[in-house]
Amino acid sequence: MTDVSIPSGLSRWFRRGRWEAVAMTLIGGGIVMLVQPWSIDLYSYSFVTILGGTLGYTVVSHFPE
Repeated sequence: MTDVSIPSGLSRWFRRGRWEAVAMTLIGGGIVMLVQPWSIDLYSYSFVTILGGTLGYTVVSHFPE
């Protein structure tokens, strides 16, 4: 079995903390878009935004801490 390591420059980018915050912000933004009463366009894209944040959170949860 070989040891696969990520170069140090890339390992900074693939840390869980920062990306989890981005994914949770997308989920929160999608919920705000869903419940706001002013724009049908924001409402239309709210599900896609929530879905993208959820999928992002699922992927990021497998990143190293």
